[in-house]
Amino acid sequence: MSHPAPIPGLVLAGGRSSRMGENKAMMALGDRTILGHVIHRLSPQVPDLALNAPADFPETFGLRLVPDRDDDRNGPLEGVLCGLLDLRQNQPASPFLMTVPCDSPFLPLDLAARLSEKATPGTIVIAASEGRSHPVFGLWPVTLAQDLENWLANPDNRRINAFLNRHPVETVEFPMIETGHGPLDPFMNINTREDLALAKTFIGTLE
Repeated sequence: MSHPAPIPGLVLAGGRSSRMGENKAMMALGDRTILGHVIHRLSPQVPDLALNAPADFPETFGLRLVPDRDDDRNGPLEGVLCGLLDLRQNQPASPFLMTVPCDSPFLPLDLAARLSEKATPGTIVIAASEGRSHPVFGLWPVTLAQDLENWLANPDNRRINAFLNRHPVETVEFPMIETGHGPLDPFMNINTREDLALAKTFIGTLE
C-alpha cells in the first residue's frame, strides 16, 4: 500500500567515528566528502532533508540541524527519536520519517520510492541486501515517537533490532550493483580506512 505524500528524510551523523579516528562523514571520497555523496544521492528523493548531528558539527551542507537531546551519543535510535520529535513539531502533516546513515555513499537512488511503497500506519519499513537487513535505512511512523522515547529512557535499550521486535516491520530487498570492479552492496558503509580505500575503487563507476 503506497502512501501518497512524499516523506521527509534525516541523515544520521551523530556517531563518534571511533574506528576511523576522525569524523568520517567529512573525509574525502572522490570530489565530495562521504556525507556529501549521501546528501547528493538522497536529496532529490525527498521533499525535505535534515541532518542529525552534534551542535558543533563542522558542516551542515545547508541542511537544517536536528541535534541529539544530550551529548551521550546513544546510538542511531537517539537520532531517529530526535527526528520524529522534530517532525511531529515542525511538519505535523508528515506521518513518516526516512533515515539513512552518513557513511553509506552508494545508497540506492530509488530508496525513498521503494520504502514508501510499503508504508502503512504503525509499520517500520527497513532496507535489506543479500538477505541482510539495514535498519538505519528505515521508514519510521511518527506515531512511534512516544514509545521510542519511553524505550530509550532505559539506558540498556540501545539496540535497534530490539526496538524493531516491538513493532510490525516490513523489509524491502535491494539488489547488488554490478560494476566493472565487481558487485557493490548499495548499503556499504565506511567505518575504517580499509573501507574507505575499497569505496574509492567503486566511486568512479557511479558518478
